[in-house]
Amino acid sequence: MTKRKMFLRMITASLLRRRSRMLIALLSIGIGATILAGLVTIYVDVPRQMGAQFRSYGANMLLLPREGETLTRADLAETLQAIPPEELVGAAPYRYVRLDMTSRQQSFTAAGTDFAGITKTSPYFSVEGTYPARTRELLVGKEIADTIGVKVGSTMELTWQPTAAAGSLSPEESRVPGASLSGSAEGFGGGMVYVTAVLNEEAAIDSLTVDVSTQTPEYGGRIPEDEAFLRQFVGKSLPLTLGEDVDALSGATVTSGAVVDALNRATQAVSPAKPRTVIFTVTGILTTGGEEEGYVFLSLEDMESMTGSDQLDVAELSVSAGADQLQAYADAITGAEGKAQARLVKRVTRSEASVLEKLTALVFLVTLVVLLLTMICVSTTMMAVVSERRREIGLRKALGASDSSIRAEFLGEGLFLGLLGGVMGGLLGFVFAQVVSVNVFGSSITFQPLLLPAAILVSMAIAALSCLLPIKRAVAIDPALVLKGE
Repeated sequence: MTKRKMFLRMITASLLRRRSRMLIALLSIGIGATILAGLVTIYVDVPRQMGAQFRSYGANMLLLPREGETLTRADLAETLQAIPPEELVGAAPYRYVRLDMTSRQQSFTAAGTDFAGITKTSPYFSVEGTYPARTRELLVGKEIADTIGVKVGSTMELTWQPTAAAGSLSPEESRVPGASLSGSAEGFGGGMVYVTAVLNEEAAIDSLTVDVSTQTPEYGGRIPEDEAFLRQFVGKSLPLTLGEDVDALSGATVTSGAVVDALNRATQAVSPAKPRTVIFTVTGILTTGGEEEGYVFLSLEDMESMTGSDQLDVAELSVSAGADQLQAYADAITGAEGKAQARLVKRVTRSEASVLEKLTALVFLVTLVVLLLTMICVSTTMMAVVSERRREIGLRKALGASDSSIRAEFLGEGLFLGLLGGVMGGLLGFVFAQVVSVNVFGSSITFQPLLLPAAILVSMAIAALSCLLPIKRAVAIDPALVLKGE
């Protein structure tokens, strides 16, 4: 029999003789390895899982036209090439205009969009009925539906007035006596602010109408009702400067700045086209609990048919990437020579990064606690074994056994327990992670090939460290004292 076989036989025999104590140590290592392997598996897979969860909160990137540029669907398709297709969950372009419902003397903000993109970028949208699937079909916000009493299957006759569209003259050329100017600018949260101003005989502002339906009602949404704020503009010539020519409304600085920017960009239409009226069928009522309930949504094809233009105001993107990678994509798009610039939706990206940081800290803390508890349990068990084997160890040392052989035997027992516990923990850890993932995230995870060998190595290392103190105690046994009286 070789020394190696003899050594293995000694270890297994020693473990079997004290199977009850060794079973406790084995279970401690196995349970610790199970929890560690499960946590590591969840942690490795959780960015993908969490990314999918955060996508349900809406888009995390916006594409806007550069200053002085017009963004079209073709430009959008070109810009999206900067993002890998496997990471682009969805893209929803938007074009906002005002449509009139003459029969009810109502005017609504209409959003032309791609409904297939909306289902991916805004999965939180709740629709009673269905999304429009063909032309001349309409999705109506619940607020509007309640106001005018429309239901799924109702018809709405909507009219687009060309005077609300941007003209072909530049802002400077448009500022002539008696002109009617229209403009828009981005306000708080990326929502658009629309203005219409009529100039007097001196080319100064005679009257001003502001549409801030996309802004927060308690802040920027107060502007149309604040006569003192609107009176500041009357009698003044464009362009204006916020803080010098007019003061911002308290609590609505961003929206106030958007009103000024929209006026400075405002133009008048030259040879406007005739108004176009289309009868739409309502296929769904939209409920979101947000400002979208005050919109009507139609397809981009219908929007282009009514307005004669394929320009876009904004595009919402949902990208499956971490905060750093997302910022890199935004910088690449903004730094390119295209017509679009990118902005991140901070409330989504910051929340995702914050949750990942907290999860990292939690996994580290739990891992540390589990390792300490496992080491304490194994070390305590091995100390008890050393106490039980004091006479045996003393006798072996009296017969000439070296300290290194004593160390090797106890260390071998610990490593063997670590091997068995690591195999058991690695396999059960994946099952544990799968159960947690299905119940918490609602989706399964993939098996990590390196999980099993990593669990085995960590378990063996923990078992070896746990045996250091018991081995020191075993080596320190004095045969003369232990065998006294034998």
